[in-house]
Parts: sequence; C-alpha cells; structure tokens
Amino acid sequence: MMTFPTPADEAEARAIQDELRELVVLDEAGPEAGTGLVTGVDVAYDDDRDIVVAAAVVLDAATLAVVDEATAVGRVAFPYVPGLLAFREIPTVLAALDALTSDPGLVVCDGYGRAHPRRFGLASHLGVLTGLPVIGVAKNPFTFSYEQPGTRRGEFTQLLADDGEEVGRALRTRDGVKPVFVSVGHRTGLDTACAHTLRLAPDFRLPETTRRADTLCRRALREAVEATDGAGDPEATRGN
Repeated sequence: MMTFPTPADEAEARAIQDELRELVVLDEAGPEAGTGLVTGVDVAYDDDRDIVVAAAVVLDAATLAVVDEATAVGRVAFPYVPGLLAFREIPTVLAALDALTSDPGLVVCDGYGRAHPRRFGLASHLGVLTGLPVIGVAKNPFTFSYEQPGTRRGEFTQLLADDGEEVGRALRTRDGVKPVFVSVGHRTGLDTACAHTLRLAPDFRLPETTRRADTLCRRALREAVEATDGAGDPEATRGN
C-alpha cells in the first residue's frame, strides 16, 4: 500500500491527483462478477466535532453474506472541496481496510472513478494507493451528460465527457427506479463494473456493499460521537 500524501492546499491536492492519475490501470477486466470477495466502503461525518468514520464490509460475492467488517475513526484533515473529496476520506478508509482480517477482493466505493472532472475520483485514488481493483457506484452524476436509460433493470446509457469520452454509465438496477452511476476506478473494466453492480443489487437500487457499509459507518459515527463527548478522542475499532 502506498503512503497517502497529505496536501497543504487545493493546488497541491490537484498536483497529487495529476501525478497519481498516471498510475491508474485501465487495461484489466477485473474479477468476474459473483466470484471471490467484494468490499463496500463508506464514510460518515460529524462536522461539528470534525470526526470522520469509515466502514469496510466484506461480502461473499456469490451469496452476499458478510465475511468481515471493520471501522476506523479519525479527524477531518482537509476542507470540503468539490473534486477533492478523497483527501477528506481516504486516510480513514485506508485505516478501515487495514483493520480487516480478510482480503478485500474488489472494492466498491460510494463515489466516482473516471467519472470525475480530473478523471481521478475516490475510486481511482483508493485503487492506486492500495493496488486493489476498485469501482465507483454513485447515487448521483457529477458533471457529465447522459441520456436516461430504458426503464428495465440492466439497461444503461453512457456518461460522456465534453470530448466524447465514455467515463461511466447510468445503470438501471431496478425496473422503473432512477439509475446509479458506475465508473471504473482501478484494475477493472466498465463492463465488469456494471456486472458487479447488478449482482450486488438484487433487491434494492444501491449495491449491498454500499447499503451495509453505510449502516455500519453510521452506527460507528454515533458511537464515536458519544465517546468523544464523554471521554475524549475517538479511535479505530475492529468489526466482527
């Protein structure tokens, strides 16, 4: 795992993105959907206390059963700037992944990979730092244009940059429900990323990886806030 560089300001953060973007691997198909392990990561904040909590939940890709989980609690170390969200989240996400006892397998971020103005969103950043295959599945599009996909599950349309590059897809995971926005992060292809997203969303719009990581990090945030208010600094914790 690479060391996470902490920028002093926005200009340095963008320079780091430009440097690390060159390390993104885009010519691997990635692990086949429904095989191995897949890990969801998500983050929750308490801005009043400058607390950030990350959760990592490992699922069996075939059964969607939970194999392992962990959380980590830290302090917000970088301001909120659109396009630079990784610098707020990744240090704590890396701590949560490091606390797992299982191999994460493919990692699913609640965010973007190539579908990012600098082609280097959270999923790409996390992939480069860890060397893991990573995809991004976001609830909303960022800055790219797209047509609405057909109404049936599995139908999709392209997310297009101004130069016509396909940077992701608007993918329907349930009939008649608004799509999610899938993009490649690192060491996966877009077809594979969409196949994983559909396998991970058999009943709901969002992948089970995201749903379970969201539930875990929200619970961990409540506990961290209670601990901070009652005793002092939060600390990293292991899940079961």
